[in-house]
Amino acid sequence: MTGIVRRSFDSADETRPFEDGKGRLDLLSTERGAVGRAVFEPGWQWSKHVKPLAGTDSCMASHVGYVVSGRLHVVMDEGGQEDEFGPGDFMEVTPGHDAWVVGDEPCVALDWVGFGDYAKSS
Repeated sequence: MTGIVRRSFDSADETRPFEDGKGRLDLLSTERGAVGRAVFEPGWQWSKHVKPLAGTDSCMASHVGYVVSGRLHVVMDEGGQEDEFGPGDFMEVTPGHDAWVVGDEPCVALDWVGFGDYAKSS
């Protein structure tokens, strides 16, 4: 590995579109694992636009990330815990949840943990 690596999500190694054109995942492969930038369009919801690709009842990815823009509401399957994330928020979400965009602005989020297999056909 070189001392400095610069990559652009605009030239991602892989792009995975969500169902119904409701966004995409841009993925960079690095020596330390996958890093993703998701663009969730208004109206996007995991249970509608990723569930058909994942083949699970809820999102089983673990997320550690940062919200760049827009708003994302997350609800856990067990216990009903929920929260809303917006620009500048760090987020850590364990497997077993649903999520959706709040408002009319796309939500852009970066994730260092959970996007390697995210929105990948099962």
